[in-house]
Amino acid sequence: MEIKSIQDADVAGKRVLLRSSLNVPVDSNGKVSDTFRLVRSLPTLEYLATRGAKIIVVGYFGRGGETLKPVADALATLVPNIKLTFTTTPIEQVGEEASKLAAGEVLVLENIRKHPGEEKNDPALARALASLADIYIDDAFAEAHRAYASNVGVAKLLPSYAGFLMEEEVKRLTPALTPPVGAIAMIGGAKFETKQPLIEKLLGLYSKVLLGGALGNDVLKARGFPFGDSLISEVAVPESMAANERLEVAVDVALSGGKMDGRTTIVTDVRADEKIFDIGAQTATAWSKYIIASPFIVWNGPMGVYEKGFIEGTDTLAKAIASSGAHAIIGGGDTAAAIAKFTFEPERVFVSSGGGAMLQFLSDGTLPALEVLKD
Repeated sequence: MEIKSIQDADVAGKRVLLRSSLNVPVDSNGKVSDTFRLVRSLPTLEYLATRGAKIIVVGYFGRGGETLKPVADALATLVPNIKLTFTTTPIEQVGEEASKLAAGEVLVLENIRKHPGEEKNDPALARALASLADIYIDDAFAEAHRAYASNVGVAKLLPSYAGFLMEEEVKRLTPALTPPVGAIAMIGGAKFETKQPLIEKLLGLYSKVLLGGALGNDVLKARGFPFGDSLISEVAVPESMAANERLEVAVDVALSGGKMDGRTTIVTDVRADEKIFDIGAQTATAWSKYIIASPFIVWNGPMGVYEKGFIEGTDTLAKAIASSGAHAIIGGGDTAAAIAKFTFEPERVFVSSGGGAMLQFLSDGTLPALEVLKD
């Protein structure tokens, strides 16, 4: 996919509207607890600043319209040599502040999710955003699967380019669309109804597709195994998919609930009051051998309920990737957080900044926010 590059834009002295991925986790004190996405945004921000652009950053945060100030504060600490200011002025009234920016300065706008027109791709909001700048740069791959006013709408109104992170994501994810023989895909998480098209596509491209999380529960149910009180999707797995020999799920599982909370057992022994919370050690060992033997791996989603301490399955697979010679693509916010404690060779293992965006790119080969950046 050929998308217009930031390096082709003449940004010196220009006002640049920069769409960044600012949706990051915060702790109980309201402080940013994981700067992964912010750090990944720095090359584009610093490139624009050093070339004399007047930068207006737009992005969204949280689910309830929370203020973006904690994120702006965290970003400011990452670029101490750049003057960065946060404003709560509404989009329609912030033009005067934007016009006063000096070359190399940054103005971070308030959470765009507060605006009712953002997720509706409201043309009026897109025009208001476009009026602030001469050039638009989209570096927010994590939201590129959504057609919002701040990515798709405004990109149609200004000369628009991809930032360095957006370019890197496309470059590194594209090989997953045509994987080599022996490649494997590992998908965790839930909501089979939304992931069915992707799983069907992966089964046609990859030698093995390994499902964990609630997706694995769905296949266990379709294959007639007990699943206890585990999370199950509303849509049943088709018989043809459940019978596909390339599709593998756990042969043993770690359980929560019941009289023997925390036990691990084979899948035929799950009791009615127990929940499947992770793949078992036997499964993790077998899948690790697949990883060692594979030339290429795609992984999205932890294999267990990581936030509740069921980490063994995910950690075992991460260790296998770290010690293997395979090229790998790992994505999903939960997955990236889970594997942060491991060290990977960056040329061999790419950790995507997107979760849903990565999955949709693998499924469709493009994304709405990429389509508007094409040459």
